[in-house]
Amino acid sequence: MKSTKPPSTVPGHKQADILLVDDDDLVLRAVERILVTGGYTVVKAYDGQVATREAMSGNYGVIVSDIHMPGVKGTELLDVLRSYGNDVPVVLMTGSPTFETARDAVDLGAVTYLTKPIDRDALLRAVSRARKIVRKPRPSLPEIDQAASFERAMDSLWMAYQPIVSMTAHGPIAYEALVRSQEPGFLGPGPLFAYAEKAGRLPDLGRKIRQLCATAVTEVPDGMMLFVNVHADDLSDVELFSPLSPLSEHADRVVLEITERGAIEEVRDVVDRVTRLRALGYRLAIDDLGAGYAGLSSVAMLEPDFVKLDMSLTRDLASSPVRMRLVGSMVDACRDVGMRLVAEGVETVQELRALCELGCDLLQGYHFARPSPDFVHVTTSL
Repeated sequence: MKSTKPPSTVPGHKQADILLVDDDDLVLRAVERILVTGGYTVVKAYDGQVATREAMSGNYGVIVSDIHMPGVKGTELLDVLRSYGNDVPVVLMTGSPTFETARDAVDLGAVTYLTKPIDRDALLRAVSRARKIVRKPRPSLPEIDQAASFERAMDSLWMAYQPIVSMTAHGPIAYEALVRSQEPGFLGPGPLFAYAEKAGRLPDLGRKIRQLCATAVTEVPDGMMLFVNVHADDLSDVELFSPLSPLSEHADRVVLEITERGAIEEVRDVVDRVTRLRALGYRLAIDDLGAGYAGLSSVAMLEPDFVKLDMSLTRDLASSPVRMRLVGSMVDACRDVGMRLVAEGVETVQELRALCELGCDLLQGYHFARPSPDFVHVTTSL
């Protein structure tokens, strides 16, 4: 079960040779075994937000991180560390290498870029090389400067839109709004939410995002919906439930996509709150189905209109008979109870064909379009 809080077994200032980050438990354990047998001590983090806090508070010789993760991606983790003056060497891993991620990794100063399945000798060579790098520590930004940087990020927020396409409709049926800023260190949602959570600014960030989305929804092509990410903490914000809020005016065209599922159980009267949102006209989505107990329990408790299939299941789907059966079962289960399943992270033709073979109609990912300031129209075909 993923959480926004560090695992209780990981003290806030624990020192180890390596901080290992991956949201896929099987990969995490396999890479951990390689590193431990290589003589290194390892602390694990299961998502990018946990890793960001751990990396900033701990003292690690190397960070080994997956690139494709919910919340804070590996490249975003590297970006925020560098912006705060943390020059710990970072080795990035990916199961879906692309030119863009390789370029970003190089631009941000990653030591190297490894592809999955991870080769044992290549990993150990990369870590050994990283540990030999002479670090030139720069002072971290004082808290007052971090706060000022976050305020500049808030002032420069903008939304990017990625289409959610239907294979049967041969094009988009919705767009997901993804927050961005122009402030270094806060370019994507991961660093923004990590700092906002630490500084008690989640309500301010959530309201600003919803305000931007309220303006954008009037530009969404006719007949299409806008998916707006809502942090679990936003479910305790009275502004979200006001019929007079900017977004409520367009509720019939908005799908509220709840993120940070691990925190849902901490929200008081969450089912009643969701019922009130539906009464305003909103539809509901939950992300990362298949990522663990939290995903399944949230779906059962909230009965959303849409569920997002965790991208760890989408990745290289056709090469795994076990994941093919799991995803097929999820597609059938969602259809049986009247929920619509969206497969995220579709990047290759092989993944697209495997999902279509399993009857998954709604898809999202770089195969169709990257997030853009514009509502990009795409045509779907096999």
